[in-house]
Amino acid sequence: MSTILEPGQIEASAVMPPFLHLPPANLFELRAARLERLAEGHALGDYLRLVAQLCHLQQRLVDHPPSDLPVAEARQRLCLNHGLPPLAADSLVREGAWLVWLQALIDELQAPASGPLAEALRALRASDETQRKGWGIALLGGQYDAVPPALVPFIGAALQAAWSSWLLALPATELKPAGSLGQCPACGSPAMAGLVRNRGKHNGLRYLACSLCACEWHVVRVKCVYCESSKDLRYTSLEDDRHAPGKAPLRAECCPGCNTYLKHCYLENDAGGDALADDLASLALDIRLDDEGFQRLAPNLLLAPG
Repeated sequence: MSTILEPGQIEASAVMPPFLHLPPANLFELRAARLERLAEGHALGDYLRLVAQLCHLQQRLVDHPPSDLPVAEARQRLCLNHGLPPLAADSLVREGAWLVWLQALIDELQAPASGPLAEALRALRASDETQRKGWGIALLGGQYDAVPPALVPFIGAALQAAWSSWLLALPATELKPAGSLGQCPACGSPAMAGLVRNRGKHNGLRYLACSLCACEWHVVRVKCVYCESSKDLRYTSLEDDRHAPGKAPLRAECCPGCNTYLKHCYLENDAGGDALADDLASLALDIRLDDEGFQRLAPNLLLAPG
């Protein structure tokens, strides 16, 4: 049976941009390669290379999931029908299905014999399930003080791998916008950064990248994702001789109305941009904006603030 569209519906479908841009199945391999490139000559090169190693592990977990999607089809359908995130982070992190992903990550990690990394992994391996769940709840709740800073990248990597895998198993085309512009429609987590796409039907459109599951959803450009104001927004970058003014591949959208900012990767200026990798490689911009009085609300689960 075919569906007949009325004239108004035809016009709407022609101009309505695609709501979702889902991450590729090899997201973490692509991210690892980006981090390795960015690490060359970077002041935080060792850290970026460590995160790249974690990304390789994340990809192995996604390719060979240690558990199935923890949301039954009936529960998925109920959430989708009511416009709720079917992978709601605040409830699933407490149910604990992600803990087997953390254990699988720990099993894969090869620790050096000594040093801070070895100490962090010993502490992680010595922890019990209750402690690990508490750390995960705190991390997703933005309570970084409740998580040992050295453990944040490993717990965050496991959480991301689990939710990204679960996202790819969802009927994601049915996802609807969440209650606020900066909230992920799949899991309800806050956006980590924005990406201005450069290809096909997504060309020129802004998508926000989820800090947890890596889902990307469309939000119109030149609008603060936190207070929804479009007044006096400015775009700040750490420009150097390689980039002409306004052509930097990463810029922060700063809102004077609510004194917040959100970083954006402009893929027309660097097609290899990645929300997480480029965010970590541009921490100097965060320091500068903090000095100017702007507040960062976007989490990066692989880095403890401060």
